[in-house]
Amino acid sequence: MIDKTPLEQWIFNKITGRAGGAGRLTPALIASYQLKKLKETVALAREKSLFYRAALGGFPADKISSLKDLQSLPFTTANDISQNPLRFLCCSQDDIKRVVTLESSGTTGLPKRIFFTADDQELTKDFFHHGMTVIAKPGDKVLILLPYERPGSVGDLFAESVRRTNIMPVPYGIIRDPEDTLKVMAAEQADTLLGIPAQVLALACHEAPGENKFQVNIKNVILNTDHVPRAVVNRIKKRWTCRVFNHYAMTEMGLGGGLECAALAGYHMREADFIFEIVDPVTGAALPEGAEGEIVFTTLTRGGMPLIRYRTGDLARFIPGPCPCGTVLRRMAPVKDRVKGLVALAGGGLLSMSMLDEALFAVAGVLDFTATISFGSGVDYLAVKTRLAGWVGEEITESIQKALLSIPVVAENIKQGSLALTPIEADCSGRLWKPSKRIIRDLRPQSGA
Repeated sequence: MIDKTPLEQWIFNKITGRAGGAGRLTPALIASYQLKKLKETVALAREKSLFYRAALGGFPADKISSLKDLQSLPFTTANDISQNPLRFLCCSQDDIKRVVTLESSGTTGLPKRIFFTADDQELTKDFFHHGMTVIAKPGDKVLILLPYERPGSVGDLFAESVRRTNIMPVPYGIIRDPEDTLKVMAAEQADTLLGIPAQVLALACHEAPGENKFQVNIKNVILNTDHVPRAVVNRIKKRWTCRVFNHYAMTEMGLGGGLECAALAGYHMREADFIFEIVDPVTGAALPEGAEGEIVFTTLTRGGMPLIRYRTGDLARFIPGPCPCGTVLRRMAPVKDRVKGLVALAGGGLLSMSMLDEALFAVAGVLDFTATISFGSGVDYLAVKTRLAGWVGEEITESIQKALLSIPVVAENIKQGSLALTPIEADCSGRLWKPSKRIIRDLRPQSGA
């Protein structure tokens, strides 16, 4: 029997304002609340934000009569924020508690700056607080493998929030030396980890299979900040015999968007703080439940920098039917790819990072990799550089090549003579790579360039 996610009761309490009161959450109650908050958000943005005053000039809040009317509002893009983030503010800059600068991967090269008030950050801490009750219990210790040094950073917010549940946070930061991290895990007797997928995998597989010099005992792992390949989850579970939870978040959301429950069957979304949509990435049209498209979100409770129909660039789908835990909250399938992460190959078909992830991370000993597509002599070249565990043998190179050939679009393009694999590069130095956005780097000349 799987317990219902406690996020349902939390959202019911937020919607009704009756903590611990009688009643139950229903889809109709969620929709009614979201419509009310959507009108408030649109009214606030039109009045206070210079950007939305112009963008929503023809969309007064009193004309919104149903949630379907949201689809008539214009999208907000990363480029909009990059151009002039201050135009999004709905409060004085004196009220801003935290500013996060994100380097842009777009053509403008301009960074995005995301602003949060103290109340906005409290929303994040409240979600982290109740989200941890899904995973851990009072007395557990969670090792935080994310930046925590700066006030308001993700690790700092998480540490403060879990203390509310009598769970002991152990702030550590980004892993640089797995040996040191394992020593801290053992000394602190940490039983729960929060970290970046590739970094946690490197930690779990630092020792050779069958070795456990550090005698760690991990019960739960929460993977955060990046897309989570199924192959990574499987290897962590096999190594530590633990539960692995997937958390969907991005800075623009306020660092928290959805979290899997004990059923581990998709994210349950923060439906009291956001409206989520799945749209066609080309046309922008709403897609039916179950169809994969681009995730779009609208904030409902943020005061400093509300975002309306923000295009995330992430691809996912809503999962039809109820969750095994029995909640009425909707589920979203784990994000695997980005809209701009699908690479067209010369011989036809699309190659994505998720295809490479599932193939290469399934190879024992592979801890991380980068992939690059280039062009020369009439063919595409796929170059893969791998970071390997220190205990692997020379035969791993052949295993990696076989894994690449197991990807149908790769095999078909090689068969046609339109794609070639360069020799596999291997890094066995033991040094962890600096975490970065994991994408296929396309170095080919762009048409029209």
